[in-house]
Amino acid sequence: MTDAAAPMIRFENVSKRYGPLTVLDGLNLDIARGEKVSIIGPSGSGKTTVLRMLMTLEDIDDGVIWVEGEPLTHMLKDGKLIRGNLAHVRRVRSKIGMVFQSFNLFPHMTALANCIEAPIKSLGMRKADAQARAAELLDMVGLSQKKDHYPAQLSGGQQQRVAIARALAMRPKIMLFDEVTSALDPELVGEVLQVIRRIGREHDLTMLMVTHQMGFAKEFSDRVCFFYQGKICEQGTPDALFGAPRNERTQQFLSAVLEAG
Repeated sequence: MTDAAAPMIRFENVSKRYGPLTVLDGLNLDIARGEKVSIIGPSGSGKTTVLRMLMTLEDIDDGVIWVEGEPLTHMLKDGKLIRGNLAHVRRVRSKIGMVFQSFNLFPHMTALANCIEAPIKSLGMRKADAQARAAELLDMVGLSQKKDHYPAQLSGGQQQRVAIARALAMRPKIMLFDEVTSALDPELVGEVLQVIRRIGREHDLTMLMVTHQMGFAKEFSDRVCFFYQGKICEQGTPDALFGAPRNERTQQFLSAVLEAG
């Protein structure tokens, strides 16, 4: 049973450590249904770890992650929260799709086959339905003419657009984007960002994005969170955070990034 009034995503005192290194330190963060949030910050500040914990690719050490009012990392038993079992985690995680820096496409499968594999095997969709849905999504990302091409026959930008279509094929409620343009040649960045803009306009999704594309974060986001040393150092609307950052560390970061850009 989900709570419609609950945040779509909630990090409640979540920490992640690797030995003596604390990567995330008591993170508290609520993301509303349909909100588009960009996470920015220097390397090693914990940005990607936030997404990887939501996908349960990383275990958390403390705290609880909630998705649509349900604990993702834990489950209720006899009125107490205990660590969630695999079936519970998989069920809650099925609401989340993620697009990575590297495209992670199956090299031996066409673009269409990449997009139907998981819906058939994980959602139990009929092949014809999965193919129709995949064709629709590949058309949406501008690749209807490439559906029978293999990854090696596609540019980096085209492969990343297939990866986005593949994630959407699982009908997630939440989409995570981890530096999705960082592995692309500069001239291919725009085509991927254009697809993300379209998804934001046309799909009722909660979106969480780690990015170095400051201009895109400013234009696209409802809120921007600046991470530093495993904590949210500052957050606010794009206009407030980019236009008048209050925190000295945020000011230093933005000055350095904008000067480099």
